[in-house]
Amino acid sequence: MNYQQLDKFKLPPEFRGRSAWIVQLWWLIQDTLFRWSPQFLYGWRRFLLRLFGAKIGRGVLIRPTTRITYPWKINIGDYSWIGDDVVLYSLGNIEIGSHTVISQKSYLCTGSHDFTRPTFDIFARPIKIGTQVWIASDVFIAPGVMIGDGTVVGARSTVYNDLPAGKICYGNPAVVIKSREFQS
Repeated sequence: MNYQQLDKFKLPPEFRGRSAWIVQLWWLIQDTLFRWSPQFLYGWRRFLLRLFGAKIGRGVLIRPTTRITYPWKINIGDYSWIGDDVVLYSLGNIEIGSHTVISQKSYLCTGSHDFTRPTFDIFARPIKIGTQVWIASDVFIAPGVMIGDGTVVGARSTVYNDLPAGKICYGNPAVVIKSREFQS
């Protein structure tokens, strides 16, 4: 039985969203000018991302060790933070709201393969993270997931399904534990 025939795999036309040379240029810039930039040069990294088509809001803090596959598929709202070693695997669009924190080592994955087909077709589904959300350390978020405004996802959680607004969630898979309460 042939489960996978990778010699039959074909990348769909326009899947990357830009030409191969633009993709390679971004990866070169990311591995040098972006990654080597001093920690405090947030404005420089915002500039580089915008140069490649990312929509980056005011006051966004992105650490130099963040990895972004295709910046033209990224939209980050004002005053959000993207931590060290975060991966934005943006085969599909990733939208992150304002005042949202994506903590270190988290992985937002918009793409995968159809393992039921021998051609191992690739697909992308967008991820949408609301405003005032906190994604704690080392969280995996699967393709097509939406996380509602104000929700907290606990460390090392795995998110395969949408999570509602204003909740504390964690686990593998992440589930709602309780409501997020505001302390003044």
